[in-house]
Amino acid sequence: MTNQSDNPMQSKETTYTPPKVWQPVEGNGGKFANTNKPTAGARHQQTLPKGDNPLQLYSLNTPNGIKVNILLEELAELGVVGAKYDAYKIDIMEGDQFGSDFVSINPNSKIPALVDYSNPQAPVKLFESGAILMYLAEKFQKFIPDNSDPQKYANYLGWVMWQIGSAPYVGGGFGHFFSYAPYPMQYAIDRFTMETKRQLDLLDKHLADNEYMLGEGDDNYSIADMLIWPWYGSLALDESYENAGEFLQVADYKHLQRWAKQIAQRPAVKRAVALELKPIK
Repeated sequence: MTNQSDNPMQSKETTYTPPKVWQPVEGNGGKFANTNKPTAGARHQQTLPKGDNPLQLYSLNTPNGIKVNILLEELAELGVVGAKYDAYKIDIMEGDQFGSDFVSINPNSKIPALVDYSNPQAPVKLFESGAILMYLAEKFQKFIPDNSDPQKYANYLGWVMWQIGSAPYVGGGFGHFFSYAPYPMQYAIDRFTMETKRQLDLLDKHLADNEYMLGEGDDNYSIADMLIWPWYGSLALDESYENAGEFLQVADYKHLQRWAKQIAQRPAVKRAVALELKPIK
């Protein structure tokens, strides 16, 4: 990162006055400027391939995509036949997420998306990583606590929803302004860094007394861990954004480090991170 006072574009941050009515700005920079638009829906016709397995995954190996990979590989580790899947690559830099077939699965045009063909008369279309993991965990009754212990089930729901609401601060907030914005913006970086570090501290304190998010022992390894690890575990292991580990002092979060490394060593997680996605064209 450059020092903001040395950046000739700093004036954009200090002199900008919002107009009464916002209009998109062409060429406003940023890594995703070429694909971002303020409208939803399909932009081109598309036919997605379909394999022979019950589950068809259309995704990319980003943190949100890896969440689904992990659960599918953990189910494979247990030999759950009904969880066999084919996985296809949706290249978000090429705009594959705006194709007609993909949008018919996920109207929000974000990866991952999954179709369950186990009932051929009524295939189930799923979008949002949290929804996909909850659906599959409930379908196969794996990696999810039953409701015989109401507090544990409540903790499970809380951490799952916490991740869904909090991870955008790490990816869409801190990651965007730290790594992808066209120039450094101190206010944005400070704001999202503050919240990201608060979240890291929260996890570190929780994991000081818990092996996994729901407690001690492999029986408490759940989709809560699978949802949280690709964002926060990766960040703790300094595998998310260049120079972010030092900037956030992730090594100081000792219990989060232990948890992140422990999950990273699981065979299913290793396969999930390295999963080869088939081309759609």
